[in-house]
Amino acid sequence: MEAIKFEKVYFSYEDEEETGDGLFSQRPAFSLNGVDFSVSEGEFVAVLGHNGSGKSTLARLTNGLLQPQAGKITVLGIDVSDNKNIFEVRKNVGIVFQNPDNQTVASIVEDDVAFGPENVGVPRKEIGERIEFALNAVGMQEYRHATTTRLSGGQKQRIAIAGVLALKPRIMILDESTAMLDPRGRKEVLDVVCRLNKEEGITVLLITHFPEEAMLADRAIVMDHGNIVMEGKPQEVLSQETDLKKYSLTLPHSLKICHALREGGLSVEDAFSAEEIAKQIAANVLVNATPLAREITAMETPSTDGIGEVRCENLSYTYNAKSVFSTHALRGVDLHIPCGSFYGIIGHTGSGKSTFVQHLNALIKLPTAEKKYKEKKRKKKGVEDCPTALWVNGYDLSKKQTDFLSLRKDVGMVFQYPEYQLFAETVFEDVAFGLKNFRKDMTETEIANAVKEALETVGLSYESVKDASPFELSGGQRRRVAIAGVIVTKPQILVLDEPAAGLDPLGKEEIMSLLHRIHNDWCKTVIIVSHDMDEIAENCTQAAIFSDGKVVAADTPKALFDKAEYTQTSGLDLPFTAKLVLALRERGVNVDCDLTSGDFVKRTLTLTEGGGCRA
Repeated sequence: MEAIKFEKVYFSYEDEEETGDGLFSQRPAFSLNGVDFSVSEGEFVAVLGHNGSGKSTLARLTNGLLQPQAGKITVLGIDVSDNKNIFEVRKNVGIVFQNPDNQTVASIVEDDVAFGPENVGVPRKEIGERIEFALNAVGMQEYRHATTTRLSGGQKQRIAIAGVLALKPRIMILDESTAMLDPRGRKEVLDVVCRLNKEEGITVLLITHFPEEAMLADRAIVMDHGNIVMEGKPQEVLSQETDLKKYSLTLPHSLKICHALREGGLSVEDAFSAEEIAKQIAANVLVNATPLAREITAMETPSTDGIGEVRCENLSYTYNAKSVFSTHALRGVDLHIPCGSFYGIIGHTGSGKSTFVQHLNALIKLPTAEKKYKEKKRKKKGVEDCPTALWVNGYDLSKKQTDFLSLRKDVGMVFQYPEYQLFAETVFEDVAFGLKNFRKDMTETEIANAVKEALETVGLSYESVKDASPFELSGGQRRRVAIAGVIVTKPQILVLDEPAAGLDPLGKEEIMSLLHRIHNDWCKTVIIVSHDMDEIAENCTQAAIFSDGKVVAADTPKALFDKAEYTQTSGLDLPFTAKLVLALRERGVNVDCDLTSGDFVKRTLTLTEGGGCRA
């Protein structure tokens, strides 16, 4: 039996017109354009595609959140377009959205997880068992009685997934639902989904931008502008470089390395695992080949006035202090981020990363900087508490007298969902808002020129978007507008919390390329928070690992990922190049690289026939 069946389905978010013969006119921009698509019961299907290709629309149509303009959709043999069937459809089709805030309904975690089972009539005793099962599955049992509003973005996502798991639906749809999870959390959730698929026959529709996730599926489809344009086994689909590029997608990291090695003259077949690639490389290593010496790039010397620099000592922070819901987010953080660095902040979900970076431009102020703060009385006996010190770009954030307006001009912050920073009626007004508040001396002409420069820097046409509503733009465009609104003041330090999360692979590459260009042109220091270890290895000069509110290690990506104990105990994974280096080391081959794929390929070729070396 077919679990999901689409027959010539059309859907547009705009009002469509019909011609006299009943055919659709060319005016509407269809999110789904006559899609024929089916999924068998118990099948695991991965859906890939660029942002705006129609993936999420496909998911929402499946459980009746949207209704098609034309065509027919059946789920488990039930007609979704019949309103009488909607309850039955949604009881059997669980969907986890990309943003957990869109499906959080209760203030307490266990109540939120219980919401679905309660509404479909599950007996009270069984609801308790399902809550236990779901929270254990996503590693959130200890947060059972926590308030949902005080959870981190990744923790909220786990709870959203738990709420659907508790329903035990016959069809499970995950719409980029692991994008905000750390590597360990992503693996735990997918392990549960795979087990439910294999052991209980639950049908899974996984919408993802992670090739590693797509590889778990029985079948992969690629969408482009509302059409299904590729279909087949995941390994076959993900190997088609020309077609993927045509549809704004990229090869998996592993295949990019294989292709680069082949271009360098090494005979390596496409492989997805580090072990298989390492096996092929090791077979070509020359006995007396001399490794290429690795050049150490000198960091910019920190300025004496602290410009572009962050110094933090003994920083602690507790949410809901002095209440039963108190949560220790930071526990004595010590960290130095030097001027000139492209710095990565990594750590498991809830490790304190976002709380830390929100201190950097005083979105969260130190108690000593609050207007109503009173000096603590000195203790009569015992050791005095170590004071907190936080210097950012030369500003002392522990003082009430600090010019916080100037600080926020010099330290730009892009949030976890940057498109949520948008609020104005037009793109121009949105981007110009910060500039008008920070630079009141600027003329209207100077403001217009600065806005134009910022929009063009992020790759948008000034004339095309300046008068448009930011809410009418695509998701990727909104993210670029939000970044433009921050960089328009040209901050000395730019802080970005998960800047590429939820973007397709090509979008991620474009955002990181943009940040490097800004860093090279005028921004002294860039700080990014990320769960993507490949992103950190490829882009960052230095990084810090947060765990349970503390910094457990800070060094270059190479030094951090060389020590497996750091990543294993912090709920993290290794970047693909680090896995390759370790797999080669186990075969007696040492590739001393900085863990960027380019450097790995360059140094590997010097050890092999492909590099032209002779024993």
